[in-house]
Amino acid sequence: MKKLFISLMLLVSGSALAQTSEVTFWVNGVCGMCEKRIESALINSPGVKFADWDIETLQVKVVYNSKKLSEQKLHEIVAGVGHDTQKVRAKDEDYAKVNGCCKYRTLDKH
Repeated sequence: MKKLFISLMLLVSGSALAQTSEVTFWVNGVCGMCEKRIESALINSPGVKFADWDIETLQVKVVYNSKKLSEQKLHEIVAGVGHDTQKVRAKDEDYAKVNGCCKYRTLDKH
């Protein structure tokens, strides 16, 4: 019985690990406020375990539960707070909500 329990626990923990995926993709932005907005939108989404946007490379690394979210949904979450990604352009009304200094479509990086 003890062996059965241990085997079951290993199976459950192994399947939980299999649900974790990692992806890196391009997200447009220009400053620390953009970084906070991008990372917060992702981290506050159910299923996202980690998000880190790099201002130099414009790449965000996301660790997430692939059973709860798709990679496409991650792009949509970021676009929803006003930032273009390589797959989804932010709607004009979402882009309009970002701070004036964060208007990456018209400003140079600062």
